[in-house]
Formats: sequence, structure tokens, C-alpha cells
Amino acid sequence: MPERYRINVVPAPGRFHRIGKFGAIDWREDCSRCAECVKLRCCFDVHRHETVHNRDSLASVHTLYECKACFSCVQGCTKGLLALSVNPEFLEMGDDCWRPDVIFTTWVQADTGKIPVSGAGYRGAFHGPGFDSIWTDMSEIVRPTRDGIHGREYISTSVDIGPKPMRLTFSPDGEILSGALNLLEVQMPVILDAPAWPISETALARARAGAAGELKTIAAMSAREAATVSPELLHCVAPIFSSYDIRHRPDLIESVRKMAFLIDSPDILESAEAILQVKPEAIISVRINLEPGSVERILELSRRGLKVFHLCADRHGRERGEAGKPGRHIKDALRAIHGRIVDERMRDEITLIVSGGIALAEHMAKAIICGADLVAVDTALLVALGCRVCRNSHAFYPEVQQEGSPHGACPAGIESVDSAYAARRMVNLMGAWHNQLIEVLGAMGIREVRRLRGETGRAIFMEEIEQEAFGDLLLVSDERATV
Repeated sequence: MPERYRINVVPAPGRFHRIGKFGAIDWREDCSRCAECVKLRCCFDVHRHETVHNRDSLASVHTLYECKACFSCVQGCTKGLLALSVNPEFLEMGDDCWRPDVIFTTWVQADTGKIPVSGAGYRGAFHGPGFDSIWTDMSEIVRPTRDGIHGREYISTSVDIGPKPMRLTFSPDGEILSGALNLLEVQMPVILDAPAWPISETALARARAGAAGELKTIAAMSAREAATVSPELLHCVAPIFSSYDIRHRPDLIESVRKMAFLIDSPDILESAEAILQVKPEAIISVRINLEPGSVERILELSRRGLKVFHLCADRHGRERGEAGKPGRHIKDALRAIHGRIVDERMRDEITLIVSGGIALAEHMAKAIICGADLVAVDTALLVALGCRVCRNSHAFYPEVQQEGSPHGACPAGIESVDSAYAARRMVNLMGAWHNQLIEVLGAMGIREVRRLRGETGRAIFMEEIEQEAFGDLLLVSDERATV
């Protein structure tokens, strides 16, 4: 029995007053000043904390609270002076992919490192776009020996990165003839990726390296930023090289310890060979934009010796296609790529990493079900530090940013965050994700995450059951629409 992998989380309250979804409206004109005011009986003490915050915005920065919308104060007020309303500032956060509830959930997990539980049940839509159209199998949820993080059986979340042979060869006397495997084992199917948009991230690079060291995984960053990381953490840093870096800064290759990322280019093979000449034991991963023809590029490079690929979708988890034309969602693209590589009988040789639109722990599990070996998180790490994924930010829409625009500065001050504090928030977020992954695996009766890869038979896809149930009706509807 291997040692159980645990992530030690430590509460790290946010630096700012959190934006909650609900707020209480208090009409005080007709207040009777009741001795037993219902606001004093709030079990979450929300009203008192809000009063303190309104008097001094810094006084309750480290107090984690928000209205739970239990309506106890609204129903208990004898004068009917209290009402609940949705906070308009909350609704303005994020976009269609990084929804306000996703951002808020990420903040809670980074604060505490625990699985968020609302206690009020799920009151949202039954299904939605993207990953929300997938339901995972929970048929084993009642088995006590596989009861998630509280079970008695060990559930492994570790995965291997690196080239793997399809078969082993032995001599007649039983001696193994296959070469030694060059694999990197990470303890959960996640690597910490560079931000999805340009940002001055020296402190964030050190934070990701520190978090990766504690999580026993890998942090991806530019080779120049790897030079700012302390030597004891370089073993968990994977530099990102372009072909220009390899040609003009060969000294940067020395920063490679175990793994390096290469941005895809026509001379990718020459760049990989240059790294391997200096670091023969290095694992090379090719960063490829997720596009309709990505699988052909993967097969081509795989036949020429490169076996690890990082598929980079856009920030909303879609293929990077023509401008103005959204591509397939990452779940559909992954299923097609995984199936094609299986048909070519090369799947077990290849490691697939995917990033873009991985916003929640369930997205990690669902991406693996669709065919990935592991995921890379980027924007979620920034959200953990207070990022609101601003719709009008310079990072998302640089073409609309005008000189002297008031929206140029990040309201969460991401670039000025302390690296140790940032690392703790990242570890907390990944700790909560890790527990949720174990819960999913336990409920599915799966004891290691490697077995989850490509297990589409253990999931239900909304598009498929709609087609199965209403296929003829949908076909008639489409025909009438074209008439």
C-alpha cells in the first residue's frame, strides 16, 4: 500500500471584501427598534459584519462571510422592512465561461481548501453548455469501502508524464531488454500553467513553483522566469521554450531539470534535439494550439519520437479556429483526438495534457473522461488570488484599451501579490480539487485516476441522449427550418 497522498491546506483569507451574490436591503424608515431584532439572531452574523465593514472597509477584510439567502431575517422582521436582492456587482463578474458562481466558488476554495457545500441543494439548470452537458457515473456512491476521501481503500490520483512503450521485451532467461522508462510522476493530474494572458508574473512564477513543490507536480513558466526560482524548487519547474530561445539563448537549456515545454514550430525536432543533447534525460512536451487539425500534427510528431503533447484551447475551452467562428468545445475535440489515436494504436505511448476553460474540479475529471491524461490550470490560479476575469480588462481585450483608461489596473492587484501568500492560495485550491476528484473516483468505483482516461462509457453526454430520444423530431425540425 503506497503512502496516502494528502495536501495540507491552511486557511488563507482573501485580501479584499468578497463580492457575494446576495445582499439584504434594509428599509429603516419605519423601524420599531425591536429589542429582539431579527438581524441580531442571524446564525451567520452577516448583518453585524456588514455594519463593521461599512464603517471601516479594512476592519473585516479577513472575515469570511456572505449572505446565504436563508430568508430567516426577511420572514422574521415584524415590520417587513428587510428584503433580499442579487448583488449587481456579482453579476458583472466574469463572462459566459468564467461565470460569477464559478469565480465565487474558486474564492471559497482558495480561502479554506475545503469542498464548498451550500447546504441548500442545487437550484440551477439541469444541464448547460460545455462540461455542464456531461454527467458522471455515481453508481458506487453507497459502497463504504470506496466512500471518497473518507473511505478505507486507497484511491490513487497520480499520473505519469513521458514516453511509454507499447510492450516490454525480455531475453530467454527473463532479463528485461527494453530500455529504462523515463517518466515523471505527479501526484495529481494537474500541472500549474503560465497565465492565459500577458502579465508581469515574476512573483507569480515563484508562487507557482512553491505551490508545485508542495503539491508534488510541475509548474510551467518561461525560461527567464525559471531563473528567478530558488534552486531547491527548480526540480518542479518546466521551462517553456520557443525555437528563438533555443537558437539565441542556448544557456537557458541549463534551467531544465526534468521536463521542458516547446512551442510548436516547423523546426520543433531540431529544438528538441538541442535540449536532449544537453539534458538527455529531459522529457519534452510540445505545446500545440487546439485546432481542427491538431490530431494530425500529434500523430506526425509522435511517429518522429515526441510523445508528450500539451493541447492549448482558448480561455473559454474551445478550439482556436477562424476569428469570429467558435470551434468545438474541448470535451468534443478531446474525444475525437483520443479516439483517433486509439484507432492508430498509439494511445498508450502518448501523454496528452490539456488546458483552457478548466475552471472547476469537475472539469478536470470530465476532461480526463474525454481522453486527457492530465490538465493544466492557468486562469483558475489567478481567480484564486482574487481575479474577477474582468470583461473590460486589458488582458482580455487589449484592442479596446485606450491610453489612460481607468480600467488598466487590475482591481485585485494580481501583479503585486506576495509569492508566499499566492502559493498558499494555489495549494488550497488544488487541495479542494483533489478531494473532489477522490469523491468522484470513489462514487464511480474507480481506485486510480489512470483508469478514468477515456472512460466515456462511465458518463452520460446530453447531446447523445437528446439525439437518441428525439433524433427524428430534431431532424424534422431542422428540415422545416431550412424550407
